[in-house]
Amino acid sequence: MQIEVEDSRPIEAFCDEQFLHVSLADGRSLSAPLWWYPRLVKATPQARSKIEFMPLGMHWPEIDEDISVASILRGQRAPGAKPPAAA
Repeated sequence: MQIEVEDSRPIEAFCDEQFLHVSLADGRSLSAPLWWYPRLVKATPQARSKIEFMPLGMHWPEIDEDISVASILRGQRAPGAKPPAAA
């Protein structure tokens, strides 16, 4: 099954303390654990809020992080990402 790029275009995104949330042009909403992206975990809330949208994903210029919609859909974590220790 082929997915149209325009349909999967991110139109909104934000980070809370635990997740990256992304809204797509086709109405879907995705969430991924923030720990999947160590650069986002280490970034300030201000740096996390400065997002540039691209046709296939998002870019955070202050921390030089790029995340594609496809990687979120595949459950692909950033290299070196480790889950937080159990409390």
